Amino acid sequence: MANRLKYLLVLLICASVQGVFAQVRTNTYPGQQTDPVYSRDTSRNARRNSDSQNIDSIRKREENKHDSIVFTSKFIKVTSERLLMDSIQLFPLDTGLVNFENYSPLNQPRNPKISLGFVGLAQRDLLFNPRKTIGFDEGLHALDAYMVNPQDINYFNARAPYTLLSLFSTIGGTKEQLFKVVHTQNVKPNWNIGFLMNFNGSRGYYSTNNILAQNVSDFTAGVFTWYHSKNKRYNLLANLLFNNLKAPETGSILKDTIFKSTQSSFDKTGEPVRLPGSFSQWKSNGLYVKQFYYIGRVDSLNNGKAGNKNVLPTQRVAYTFYYNQRKYNYLQNGLDQYRVFPDYYFSAARSRDSLNVLHVQNDFSYSFYLRGRSLKMVKNELKLDVGLVQDFYKISQFVADTVLNEFGNKVVRPAKVQGESFQNITLKARLGYKFSDRINLEGDLRQIVQGRNFGDLLYDAKLTLAGGQKAGRIVLGAYLQSSSPGLVYTNWISNHYIFNNSFNNQKTTNLSFNYVNDALQVDLKAEYFLITDYLYFAAQPGGNDATPRQYGPAVNLLKISLGKNLEWRKLHFDNYVVYQKTDNAALLRTPEVYTYSSLYYGAKLFDVLNSQFGATVRYNTAYLAPSYAVGLGQFYNGPDVTFTSYPIASLFFKATLQKTNLFIQYDYVNQGLFSNGFYTVNRYPQMDKVLKFGIAWTFYN
Repeated sequence: MANRLKYLLVLLICASVQGVFAQVRTNTYPGQQTDPVYSRDTSRNARRNSDSQNIDSIRKREENKHDSIVFTSKFIKVTSERLLMDSIQLFPLDTGLVNFENYSPLNQPRNPKISLGFVGLAQRDLLFNPRKTIGFDEGLHALDAYMVNPQDINYFNARAPYTLLSLFSTIGGTKEQLFKVVHTQNVKPNWNIGFLMNFNGSRGYYSTNNILAQNVSDFTAGVFTWYHSKNKRYNLLANLLFNNLKAPETGSILKDTIFKSTQSSFDKTGEPVRLPGSFSQWKSNGLYVKQFYYIGRVDSLNNGKAGNKNVLPTQRVAYTFYYNQRKYNYLQNGLDQYRVFPDYYFSAARSRDSLNVLHVQNDFSYSFYLRGRSLKMVKNELKLDVGLVQDFYKISQFVADTVLNEFGNKVVRPAKVQGESFQNITLKARLGYKFSDRINLEGDLRQIVQGRNFGDLLYDAKLTLAGGQKAGRIVLGAYLQSSSPGLVYTNWISNHYIFNNSFNNQKTTNLSFNYVNDALQVDLKAEYFLITDYLYFAAQPGGNDATPRQYGPAVNLLKISLGKNLEWRKLHFDNYVVYQKTDNAALLRTPEVYTYSSLYYGAKLFDVLNSQFGATVRYNTAYLAPSYAVGLGQFYNGPDVTFTSYPIASLFFKATLQKTNLFIQYDYVNQGLFSNGFYTVNRYPQMDKVLKFGIAWTFYN
């Protein structure tokens, strides 16, 4: 079998090479041209086989029929924990080119980020997107975009082993460099296992590349499995995840005038920084196991595709166990010569700040579904989920301090500055009522009834009105949230920051209207936010002493977003625009307008290469830029600096060749046209123009 796999791989490589050189024509003599290699029909000139040879070939195919199957993405089905919440739903694997060139989590068209310069560094949403969680929170989220969490895992039903290898990098350097691996296969028809690994070794566009502390070094990995009994009553989802993220925190380069032509750099990678030996390292390791069992009658709904049925339970009991250990470390070597920090409390030349969090969760739930016998027309379907969640936490914080050892000598050792254990008990309920296939009402209630974060709540409601494929659907939503301040706001002890505050819960009220029409490719959403007791970080005017603060009066924000895709023959024009208006722009530092447009032409080159080539433009209006607190991991309202804003344009070409997707992109191609560069965070220059490429290999064998 191994030899056959080798032959199959060689055959795929040869086929790929044939596709690349498909445009080459062969001239036998002047004036005569043969058919292209890719379109030549060899059967017309083939020697006819005898009857005995035909019989032998048929017999051989029958004996080796398991090797004659050509596996494709149709043999792979994918789902997620969210899609398994109410029923077993499987969907075909997406192997298309949509958004393939936007591999970076910082440049997602509908969820852009601001950052310290490149992939792997501290980041935050550019648009206003409040966190919709309750309970204990460390308040540290600067590297969340690069973490892999249990809810991010996809689960597969793979009739053939499936492997995806992805590489994204800049050409001629290591400014950005990401590599990803996903492999999964079925051990049995009802049991799938798999693993994933992600590497990020980006070095950035500025500062010194030969200093190890200034390089990103991210490694995330995990194993996952999905098992269900043959009668599909019992399901098990489990994953074991490891996250190890290292992000330099240099305090930015010394030259604040980097984009001025009179003081341009010969080599920007050689620019000195304020803190050459400073970085954060976050680790998160956890085991997640979710089990649920269907009791009573189990219905199945065929969605019209053979072998692809949605299993609909009438009752379900579920239990989830989650064990997670998180460590947030900040390390600094050397004196702070350029006053990056407001002060120090333990050591002027050395920081070893550490926060350790142990989290154990037990989640019990019961679900009841009441529906009619006929599933062709769903009417008056009632769903009720009730549950209880117990969260246990153990936290401890350390700093490096000078102490006397047993010999009376001064040594620097970790000193525990705070630690405690506590738990939260959360009651949850989810109610859904489907009046018909076109009207569906859902409500989700969560409230902490005992523990440290007593009183936290999240009440969420959604009404869906569907009017058919051409008319689209309307989703009306509302939620009320009251969440406790994060640990970093109230109790924090580190070498450069010490806080001891008592704040009220932050309250958020939201109303939303969303119209979606898939046929017209329109997505319109309007959201209204009312926030009281808003928590944020700020400093004295012109200072860098970031401290937590709370703004008691109400803050209003209106957010309207519109996505519209246009098509004319092979020409595509995808657009997304967001308008935000707040009555306190100095507090909520976010642009008023953001747009993303992609104009591209789709064609099939050489009859084998499905390709798209075009341009994208991103733009946001000017806003008060936030600052970043090194060692604290927080974006804060510092000096009132507003940077000019210009469009960021990119040219790209992407294509699919058999089982391989690839792209080449010239990012920020217009650098130097309007300006020499741009900022999103105070003092941290963003990327320069650069040529990037990406490739994703898919294997089914």
